[in-house]
Amino acid sequence: MRIAIISDIHSNYEALKSVLEDIRKRQVDKIFCLGDIIAKGYHPHECLKLIKENCDVVVRGNCDEFFARNQVINEDKPVEKERILFHQKELTKEEKDYLLSLPYCYEFYMSGRLIRLMHATPSSINKSVSMLASIKSRYEMFLPSKNTISDQVADVVIYGHLHVQLASNLYNRTLLNCGSVGNSLCFVRNDAKDANPLNVTNAEYLIIEGDLDEKEHTSFAYQFVNVPYDTEKELMAAKDSNGYTNYEYEIHNGKYSNMNKIYQVWADEGVDISQI
Repeated sequence: MRIAIISDIHSNYEALKSVLEDIRKRQVDKIFCLGDIIAKGYHPHECLKLIKENCDVVVRGNCDEFFARNQVINEDKPVEKERILFHQKELTKEEKDYLLSLPYCYEFYMSGRLIRLMHATPSSINKSVSMLASIKSRYEMFLPSKNTISDQVADVVIYGHLHVQLASNLYNRTLLNCGSVGNSLCFVRNDAKDANPLNVTNAEYLIIEGDLDEKEHTSFAYQFVNVPYDTEKELMAAKDSNGYTNYEYEIHNGKYSNMNKIYQVWADEGVDISQI
């Protein structure tokens, strides 16, 4: 059984179409989505329709929850508030109800391994566990919580939220981030050291392969996939829309528009920013 894991579409219709076409060409059996279907981009209706039509499992992302709940933050930042309101108003009541109905996580066995899928972490739909996270933080990703289906420690955890494809092995367990379909990024950046941005701006997803529902250990494999898509066509539909400048910058450069926020998070975790 081959399962495609996609996440963080962020209303990028062209990227999602390209990924789904690539999945079909690779004759994948099932598609699981780890959330953040909406926000950032400007095709929420089209992306939600494709996700509903093509995905066997969908879990809820932080943006799905935030925008569907009509929450508004940053009253002291009118531009950001306007952007939030814009994306909220784009969603219909039916779409909001669907997003809020999505489960927090999903679990299954494959080739003897308990696999747990979620958007971010077992304890928080917003928290990030990056490539620079401590061993302790990475191990906690395998632990159960009130949000997980079972109370077992998982063998394989697959998550999204970071917009970066990652693989990490510890304590005979595997931690995988499937990357982002619609807003792939690289966070360790330095203008003097960076390679071509096209290396990181493709649509990303993950394929896992093994014996579904099998509790005996058999062959298990995973593969990261990167798919080119028509970025200019996607951006054309968004031009002159609220928040377009930051969206265009991230799509073209594969770089988060507010890197100072990322550096502050790393500094708080004890990361030596000067090494970057």
